[in-house]
Amino acid sequence: MQQVTLNNCDKPMPAIGMGTVLSSRPGADPSETMKSALLEAIKAGYRHFDTAFIYQSEKPLGEAIVEALHLGLIKSRDELFITTKLWCTFAQRDQIVGACKLSLRELQLEYVDMYLIHHPLRVNETIQKLPVPKEIIHALDIKGVWEGMEECKNLGLTKGIGVSNFSCKKIEELLSVAKIPPAVNQVALRWIYEQGVIVVVKSFNKERMKENLQIFDWSLSQQDLEKISELPQHKGFTMASLFGPHDFVLQLDAEI
Repeated sequence: MQQVTLNNCDKPMPAIGMGTVLSSRPGADPSETMKSALLEAIKAGYRHFDTAFIYQSEKPLGEAIVEALHLGLIKSRDELFITTKLWCTFAQRDQIVGACKLSLRELQLEYVDMYLIHHPLRVNETIQKLPVPKEIIHALDIKGVWEGMEECKNLGLTKGIGVSNFSCKKIEELLSVAKIPPAVNQVALRWIYEQGVIVVVKSFNKERMKENLQIFDWSLSQQDLEKISELPQHKGFTMASLFGPHDFVLQLDAEI
């Protein structure tokens, strides 16, 4: 699989990753469903997995990695690129290292390859119901939180650090205070790949898993690229409603 070199990570990132937001068929155990799907993904050739504390998929991913090693599907954990994310509850300077270690325990790993700030905001308690009450959402202390992310990297808990769902303005603010610049900002497959963007896909269907990897032995013509680029683009944040009818999008500078 094609790989991309990142600016603060010693390890290249595979150009296609597998998303792991927890879901399952009615009546099925979601953790077992996820674990089985991840094992199938490893068999299909996926080596990049994207998880997060809030996805509740760190534990089944860790179990899948242990089983993949036992079955000989991979020879070493080093064959995998694992990304996880700092949830908003822990987005405070003194909680970040502990949050990263909590994720590592769930994953049964000594380190992750990429640790991201999940959203550019902080909530002061665990989200128990949706929409989230406005009074528990706060602006992010970008300087303090990024210092915590840098500490995670310096301690060897993660190979690289980055952000997710950050606007251009938020990234500019981060760059003005960062000692280690962010490696990534997460944002039709082949067109995305040809723009130099790493893709995270999700399917529990074996055939679709394979199809999503079959983009490296062909290319789009210049005419095709131009036609796709001309399609109207609509920017938005589809999860904004989860945070209630208030200024969450404005916290992101309304630029996503």
